[in-house]
Amino acid sequence: MRSPAIYVEIDIAADIDTVWRLTQETENHSRWDLRFSRIIPFDTLDDDGYRFRYERRMPLHTIVGTGTTRGEITRPDGTRTSALRFTTTDRLSPLGDGRGYWRYVPIPGGTRFITGYDYEPAWGNFLDRILIRPMVGWLTAWSFDSLRLWAESDIAPHSPLAFWKPGHPHAGRCRRTPRRGRAMDDAPATLSALEAP
Repeated sequence: MRSPAIYVEIDIAADIDTVWRLTQETENHSRWDLRFSRIIPFDTLDDDGYRFRYERRMPLHTIVGTGTTRGEITRPDGTRTSALRFTTTDRLSPLGDGRGYWRYVPIPGGTRFITGYDYEPAWGNFLDRILIRPMVGWLTAWSFDSLRLWAESDIAPHSPLAFWKPGHPHAGRCRRTPRRGRAMDDAPATLSALEAP
């Protein structure tokens, strides 16, 4: 049985431009997001998107993959979105081909930052359901709260202050189930049209 897609949501007391900058600039993204050690853009797409290479350094191995992404800054409802597709041929990666989105929603006093994403389990459905997907979901939520601290208090991600200061990153501060429907129901239209990596 296939597990549901991953969903994470957090409210950040920072304006949408700040959250966009900290998440869309690749050098910033890899600082707060535990899922990536490095993100390197290498080719532009026709309509403001780009291709990138990603790395996740592990103790004895670095997982490498590629992806495509495209963002929407101007939407009639005032939100912004970013769509993503990724893949890897690395046999040690527990995540196979995947796709997802970020949604930025202006709220009173800040921005609601949301992700929904899914992937093909590279190590089988059973191991994915009991170990990999819960761990990847937790990493995503912890990273979102690290981003929140950076945007709200200028505490650099993974610095000693982020761990010792009251309010250190905590995955439990994130909402992990959609307010309605399923995680991928709210995906932007750009995701279905996004080129394969």
